[in-house]
Amino acid sequence: MADFYQHGMITTLQRLGERPLAELETDLQAVARKRNIALLLPALVSEFDTPSMPRIIAELTGVRYLRRLVLSLDRADKRQFSRVKKVLSVLPMEVRVVWHDGPRMKALYKELRACDFSVDTPGKGRSVWMTLGYLLADKNIYAIALHDTDIINYSREMLARLIYPVVQPAVDFEFSKGYYARVTDRLYGRVTRLYYIPLIRTLKRILEYNAFLEYLGNFRYALSGEFALVSSLARGIRISPTWGLEVSLLSEVYQRASLNRICQVEISETYEHKHQEMDREKPDAGLVRMAKDIAEALMRVLSQDGIVMSQAFFRTLYTAYIEEARVAIEKYHALSLLNGLYYDRHSEIEATETFVVALQEATKAFVADPVGIPMMSAWVRIEAAIPDFGDRLTEAVEADNR
Repeated sequence: MADFYQHGMITTLQRLGERPLAELETDLQAVARKRNIALLLPALVSEFDTPSMPRIIAELTGVRYLRRLVLSLDRADKRQFSRVKKVLSVLPMEVRVVWHDGPRMKALYKELRACDFSVDTPGKGRSVWMTLGYLLADKNIYAIALHDTDIINYSREMLARLIYPVVQPAVDFEFSKGYYARVTDRLYGRVTRLYYIPLIRTLKRILEYNAFLEYLGNFRYALSGEFALVSSLARGIRISPTWGLEVSLLSEVYQRASLNRICQVEISETYEHKHQEMDREKPDAGLVRMAKDIAEALMRVLSQDGIVMSQAFFRTLYTAYIEEARVAIEKYHALSLLNGLYYDRHSEIEATETFVVALQEATKAFVADPVGIPMMSAWVRIEAAIPDFGDRLTEAVEADNR
């Protein structure tokens, strides 16, 4: 059984006992009669050839409270797009596939470029952003949930717990962030355990009190890909097209929502998905690229907050991070020993050494260009610049799905 400790400014909704899923979903079905709920699934077409996607689809066939499921599909040709539509046709809710590689969507991206909107960085961030635009064009959608499509042990209870705090009128949160334990016979989640959390703690030591860092440090799994939010909030947020998506999203939510209306929810006791490669010799791939993008995003949001970062600051950051990471390794070693888990201290130390390299590369990129890859504009700005864009985006998606 989890603890019930409320450890900081963010409300934490732990998993206490075993509430029957049927009871939770019945509650959501009642809420959904007045508050329409949508699910956004970002996916590469290759994920339909993995064990995770069939399991997710099988689980979602039992969901009755969603008004719409929208799959954001990347790297698919016409034949693959048609196959994905057929695979998803078994689902009981309204289903749409946003085909980012199709001619209609490409034409819309071209139009956005012509209006000086930055949409040139392909990836999860861009596809999520464009699909959000499609969902937000429907003014009847109250809330949107998003989770990844590489979850090996997926259960529809994850979705129910994620969306519940945002749509349940009795609590009325605007944003919920999913968290869980990444553990099997060993601990996973190296970027969170050995990089993100020690980095946040290092910055807090250097800068002393900073409200934004306190906020970031309150999330138990800030880099999780699972979150839910109300449409009114989604309409005003910007999104990073890089691996810095989660940090930039939390920053935008911090700027636009009351802390009392932000929560984190334990959606599963354990969570298993595909593991990214870590190779110091490949700085533009896998976990090294992820770590670099996260640090860059963090530096940019701190600079927007008025924090001045000099060369002396960065030198202190590297050495202080190494110490924080060393302490983290000691803690996770003890945790693993107590629970009988396999723990490779040598590989953990190697990982932190690689993260230092990623941190240094992020510093170079930030100093060379403090603005970096621009955030993708909030949809309220798109609507102001191109008033009918949402309608034409909807028409394009509907035409593709016919």
